Amino acid sequence: MTEVSRTAPDTAAIIVAAGRGTRAGGDLPKQWQMLAGKPVLAHTLAAFAGFARVLVIHPDDRARAEAIAGDAQVVEGGATRDASVRAALEALAGQGIARVLIHDGARPLISKAVIARVLAALDHHPGAAPALAVTDALWTGAGGLVSGTRDRAGLYRAQTPQGFRFAEILAAHRAHPGGAADDVEVARAAGLDVAIVEGDEDNLKLTFPGDFTRAGALLQRRKMDIRLGNGFDVHAFCEGDHVWLCGVKVPHGRGLLGHSDADVGMHALTDAIYGALAEGDIGRHFPPSDPQWKGAASHIFLTHAAELARARGFTISNCDVTLICERPKIGPHAAAMQTALAAILAIDPGRVSVKATTSEGLGFTGREEGIAAIATATLVAA
Repeated sequence: MTEVSRTAPDTAAIIVAAGRGTRAGGDLPKQWQMLAGKPVLAHTLAAFAGFARVLVIHPDDRARAEAIAGDAQVVEGGATRDASVRAALEALAGQGIARVLIHDGARPLISKAVIARVLAALDHHPGAAPALAVTDALWTGAGGLVSGTRDRAGLYRAQTPQGFRFAEILAAHRAHPGGAADDVEVARAAGLDVAIVEGDEDNLKLTFPGDFTRAGALLQRRKMDIRLGNGFDVHAFCEGDHVWLCGVKVPHGRGLLGHSDADVGMHALTDAIYGALAEGDIGRHFPPSDPQWKGAASHIFLTHAAELARARGFTISNCDVTLICERPKIGPHAAAMQTALAAILAIDPGRVSVKATTSEGLGFTGREEGIAAIATATLVAA
């Protein structure tokens, strides 16, 4: 496969997934079983987006691998883990790789923080790997009975990715006779120092059926993405006999001045949704310099913002609009405004709040020179 532009062009990630993993049960090796709607390996590959990636597979899995690999290079592994890693390292030789991360394909919950800690340690050591100190008491057992204890001081639970300076780990693998449990063992056999960095309890290796349940729950927790946005808008009064507020035509002795229909409440809410999406404001999407939007109905803007939120995978959980003015009185129209906004947003009216306040005669709203509005919108990943 062709190389692509990467955020870390001198760093590669090797995803080791050539094993058969039968303890997890199921009809497929564990790395190909489904987790939160995708194969386990799809999650693992995504965790290393931005790096050159090599996916090491069993020959029988090539069709499945090609379907999810994207720009990752697919390499067939060997009969042992170290043979599989060696094959991937050889495939990367000559590509200008300075550092390599070697990761178990069955660890789909690796975090960016752990990856960053491993890479930072490589600035000072030829190798680095994440681990968690053993905190439980350790026993030996025989015949179902405790036969002894072991001192846990200085013991760690190893994790991946195990990171190395590329040239040194390639030389270490070439010199190793085979049979190593992991790449730290290969590195130490070659005399390389390996720094221990802090691992992560969530970085579990899927081994047994129950691990899939736990991993699914962790992925669901990570998926929870809540966005808040706020908007503020002001329009001055002008000649007229009504104002548009939150989608409702309200009789009034004056109108509101604006390029569109000057619906100050809807504009503030539209900007709140754009803000939650980090998409600027109405002016970015509907420039006032463009004559096609002169006199436009503001529901066009709000509909666009709501559709953009849905396209990004969010639902609008709730929104709150406060109109600031002395007159017209908002109370008699608040329910209609609530209904109008809910229809435009395609959400339940119970998730829309419209209320009003005065500025106690202070400022431009107090002098009845115009109307201001503030709005807040909450978006939740669907």
